[in-house]
Amino acid sequence: MKKVLWRPDPQKKTKMAELTGIINHNHGQKVNSYEQLHDWSVNHIPDFWEEVWNYCGIVHSEPYTEVVDNIQTMPGAKWFRGAKLNFAENLLRFRDDRVAIKFKSEDKSVRELTYLELFQEVEKISHYLRELGVQKGDRVAGFLPNVPEAVVAMLATSSIGAVWSSCSPDFGIKGVLDRFSQIEPKVIFSADGYRYNGKYHDSLKKLNGILKELPTVQKVILINDHKMIDMNFKTEFISYKEILECTPNPLQFEQLPFDHPLYIMYSSGTTGLPKSIVHSSGGTLLQHMKELHFHCDLKREDTIFYFTTCGWMMWNWLVSALSIGSTVVLFDGSPFYPDGKEMWKLAEELEFSVFGTSAKYIDACRENNIFPSTFSNLPKLRSILSTGSPLVEESFEYIYEHVKKDVHLASISGGTDIISCFALGSPTLEVTKGELQCRGLGMDVHSYDEKGHPIIGEKGELVCTSAFPSMPVYFWNDSNGSKYKDAYFSTFSGVWHHGDFIRISDSGSLKIYGRSDSTLNPGGVRIGTSEIYRVVNSMDIIEDSLVIGQEWEGDQRIILFVLMTNDLPLDKDIIDQIKSQIKNSCSPRHIPSKIIKVKGIPYTINGKKVEIAVMNIIEGKPVTNKDALSNPETLDQYKNIPELMD
Repeated sequence: MKKVLWRPDPQKKTKMAELTGIINHNHGQKVNSYEQLHDWSVNHIPDFWEEVWNYCGIVHSEPYTEVVDNIQTMPGAKWFRGAKLNFAENLLRFRDDRVAIKFKSEDKSVRELTYLELFQEVEKISHYLRELGVQKGDRVAGFLPNVPEAVVAMLATSSIGAVWSSCSPDFGIKGVLDRFSQIEPKVIFSADGYRYNGKYHDSLKKLNGILKELPTVQKVILINDHKMIDMNFKTEFISYKEILECTPNPLQFEQLPFDHPLYIMYSSGTTGLPKSIVHSSGGTLLQHMKELHFHCDLKREDTIFYFTTCGWMMWNWLVSALSIGSTVVLFDGSPFYPDGKEMWKLAEELEFSVFGTSAKYIDACRENNIFPSTFSNLPKLRSILSTGSPLVEESFEYIYEHVKKDVHLASISGGTDIISCFALGSPTLEVTKGELQCRGLGMDVHSYDEKGHPIIGEKGELVCTSAFPSMPVYFWNDSNGSKYKDAYFSTFSGVWHHGDFIRISDSGSLKIYGRSDSTLNPGGVRIGTSEIYRVVNSMDIIEDSLVIGQEWEGDQRIILFVLMTNDLPLDKDIIDQIKSQIKNSCSPRHIPSKIIKVKGIPYTINGKKVEIAVMNIIEGKPVTNKDALSNPETLDQYKNIPELMD
C-alpha cells in the first residue's frame, strides 16, 4: 500500500496546469491528468516541443523551419533546423534591479548581483575574451569553486559562441588533465583557492601543474580573493578584477544554430579517459526551461538553490534559472560546517522557494538528527529537490516530519549524459513514500527487460525510445561517432540505454534502484572505474585491481580489491598510500571506503574485468555468465567477505 505524504492544493494555479490548458486548446485535446499529458507529449513530440518553445519565449533571431526531422533517429535527430539563437542572451533577457545571484561562502557575508550588474559584468568579460581572440567553437575552461564569477565566465564564453567546460578545484592535477587535455582550452578561469570545512585550500600549485601540461592555454584569468602566492607561472595571467575596470564594447550575442556546442561535460566509464560529452545550446536551454517552468513551477519572484559544485551538472541546471528571472543562490563550502545546520539556516535567511540537494545530504541530516523544523522558519519553501542517488523511504518521511509538512518533495533522476532528467516531480501530483513522481514531459521513458521488451511493475533497464533535444550532439574527439553509440546504443539497437535500474508503476510513478552497469555512484556523484584503475595500477606494489560499488545504507560505497605484487602484505601504511594517491590524482570522492587484498582478479575470455559479476556476488545474486570467464575459480573468494559486512 502506497503511503501518500503530500497532496497538491487543487486550487493552486501552476504552470503545468497552464500548459495542459494550452495543449487542450491548441490541439483539440481533453487532457485532465499528468499521465495523459505525458502520453500526449511523447506521442506528439514535435507538437509538444513547439509548445514548450513558444511558452518559454525562446529568444531567437531566425525562426526554425522544422521542429525535428525524425524522432526515431538516435543518435542524430536534428532539432529546430534553421533557428538562430544564443544561450547567454536567453539567460540575460532580464536587465533590471532584481537580484540575479546571491552568493555565500563559509567565511563571508552574502554577496549579491542584480540582473543589470550581471549583464554589465558579462559584457566586460566577453569583451576581454574577444580581445584575446576567443572565437566561436574555441574552448574556455573553469577550474573554479561555486562563485558568481563562474557564472559570469560561462555566460561571457557562450555569448561569443565559445564552448564552456569546468572542473571543481578539489580535483587532482591528473583528474583535471584527463578532462581538459582532451578539449585543449584557449583560456582558463581559476581562483587562487577556496574554503571547505573551515580550511583554506590553495589552488595555485595545482593550477601551475595543470598549465605545464596544457600548451594551448594562452591566458589565465585569476579570481584572487586571497593573498597572492608568488609562483613562476609559465602561462600569462590577469586578474579578473582588472578586467572589470575596462570600458567594453556593447555586448554582442553571436547568433548560432540550435545544435551549436555550449558545454562539454564529463562522464567516466570503465575504460579510457572520461567521455567528453558535448551538449548543444538550444537543447540545453529548452530542456532546462521545460523542467524549471513546469516540473518546478519556478517563477520570477522565486529564489532557487542547489547545493552543487561547478563540476556537477546540477550547477549548469541551476544557472539556467536565470532565464526565468528568478534569484539563484550559490554556496561554496561544506554543508556540514560548522554544525550541519548551515544550509537550512541559509534557506531561512535567503527565503528559498526551491531547495535542491543530494539524497546523500538529506540522508546525512536524518542520520545525524538534524531537525530543521526546530531551528528554522521556512514559510517560503515550496519545493525540495533531491537527486544524485535514490532517496530512501526513511528520508521521505524525515522531510515531512522534521523539515516541513507542506512541501513538495521531488526525487529526480537523470544525469550528465543528458544534462537534465528522465524522472522528475510535478506540483500537480501526490508525493508517495519512496517513489519518484513521474517521467519528464517529452521523455519517452520505459523499463525494458533483458530481451528489450517493455515491462510495468517490474525492475528493468531505464531506456528512452524517442529522441529528445538535450541528447549529446557528439563526443569530443569521436569523429565516427563510435564512442557515442557504444555508450548508449550498444545494448538495445536504436534505443537510449541509460544504465540505471528502474520500475514504472501502473500509475506512472517510478522507483530508481541504482546503476545497472559498473559505473560508480557514491553520494550521487558518478565516477568511472577507469580513473581509479589508472592510478592504482601504476603503483609498483600492486599487480592488478578491481573496483566496484557496494550498495550500503541507502547509498553506494567504493570497494577496491587489490592483487599485491609478490603477495606483499596489505598493511595500514600501504592502504594510506593508495588512498593518498587516489585523492591527489583524482579527487576525495574517488577514495575507496574499503581496500581488500585478493588472490585473483576475474576476467572474461576476451580479457575484460568482470566487475558486475563481483557486484552480484557481494549482493548475494547469482552469476549467470561464468562460461564467459577465463578464471571463474577466482569468484569464490569474493563471497561473504567480513570487511564488507560493516
